[in-house]
Amino acid sequence: MRGLKLKNQRPEDKIKDNIRKMLVLKGWYVMMTHGNMFQSGFPDLYATHSKYGGRWIEIKLPGMVGSHFTTAQLEHFPKLCANGTGVWILTSDNESEYEKLFQPYNWWSMML
Repeated sequence: MRGLKLKNQRPEDKIKDNIRKMLVLKGWYVMMTHGNMFQSGFPDLYATHSKYGGRWIEIKLPGMVGSHFTTAQLEHFPKLCANGTGVWILTSDNESEYEKLFQPYNWWSMML
């Protein structure tokens, strides 16, 4: 159901929803992954645009405060990127975060 608020919503969920809405307004088709045991290690969103192509997007809290990479993400993100599929980390729905999608993938920079 649309608009249903979950009691135990994670802090990243509001950011994820805002980013999804922003991307849709900018002409992207966005699919949210479910994060269940069968999708362990997948980024949060897959977004594709007729002009810009596809992007795997992982949502983290600003400054990574309270966010971390799961063991599965630390295993799969490097493999995805090594095989030509980037993973971009976004922390907000603002324009400077959006611009990151047009730069080299940045997941590894969040580990520094």
